[in-house]
Amino acid sequence: MKSDNIIQEKSFAFAVRIVNFYKFLNSEKKEYILSKQLLRSGTSVGANVEEAIGGVSGKDFLNKLGIAYKEARESIYWLKLLHATDYITKIEFENMFTDAEEICKILAKIQITAKNRNS
Repeated sequence: MKSDNIIQEKSFAFAVRIVNFYKFLNSEKKEYILSKQLLRSGTSVGANVEEAIGGVSGKDFLNKLGIAYKEARESIYWLKLLHATDYITKIEFENMFTDAEEICKILAKIQITAKNRNS
């Protein structure tokens, strides 16, 4: 996948990690409910970034990025819950959490920049 779009690359890589993590949680930990929620929110980040890139207007772009940000925040919640309930280790949590936080920061910066340009 060739791209110069950092949020597109990072959100896709995060989705791949989430899918693989979901498979691990299902097969090794026999955890099906929380991991499914994480799968949905974690893969939705990149999907909404892609939709934003193809947005028909500035408002559409910002709306989709806002959804991507919310999905990344939701992913953080599910990661915290999986860690607090001992389904994932501290190291697994910290690695995924760091990625999700970085994505949130990038999305927030893009939104601020886009809003300032539209003002």
